[in-house]
Amino acid sequence: MKIGIIGNGKMGQLISTLAEKRGHKIVFRSNSSNPIDNFELREIDIAIDFSTPKSAYKNISHAINNGIPTISGTTGWLDKIQDIQNLCNKKNGSFLHSSNFSIGMNLFFELNKKLSTLIKSYNYDITIHEKHHKNKLDIPSGTAIKLSNDINNISNNEVNIKSTRMNDIIGEHSIMCESLNDKIEIKHIAKNRKDFAFGAIIAAEWLINKKGVFGMTDVLKGL
Repeated sequence: MKIGIIGNGKMGQLISTLAEKRGHKIVFRSNSSNPIDNFELREIDIAIDFSTPKSAYKNISHAINNGIPTISGTTGWLDKIQDIQNLCNKKNGSFLHSSNFSIGMNLFFELNKKLSTLIKSYNYDITIHEKHHKNKLDIPSGTAIKLSNDINNISNNEVNIKSTRMNDIIGEHSIMCESLNDKIEIKHIAKNRKDFAFGAIIAAEWLINKKGVFGMTDVLKGL
């Protein structure tokens, strides 16, 4: 694949390195000082967006309007995602967003749904505690919001989200279900960023030649 990277931070750089090792070509890397508008999109097969909450909507819209299949892992802008999905369908394009491309976290999403189903008839208070590095912009994390939404779609148990920003924590998400008599806890800890980057590349490979709006669940089902 010929890939355009939108956002040249830690994730963008890691995706570039791993993608090239898998035989793909990085055509350009855009950032705030050299935005996507400056590049010829006809030269790429797919765009991968890990930019910022402030710029993601504009970047993704530009790519889809130019007929480029687009992957995005940027969070903090998802109040506008329905507009992007509508644009994608209008243009008969391809768009895939995930708040977390980690294979392990996507298994954790399914585990969370299963646990929510099992406890929905019981009196458990639920707390999601997410921890990330001090430079992460969105609070709470998009992953924590998805975990909470998945619980709310299944049960009426009260859900609280706690956020911690400190040091160089890559990503930790704990779900604690507590009653007067006991406590159930499940946790996912990211050890490095390679799993996120690899998942994004796998998703990009999967999206080629497909039309529509997708999520990481679709990718995992299709592997």
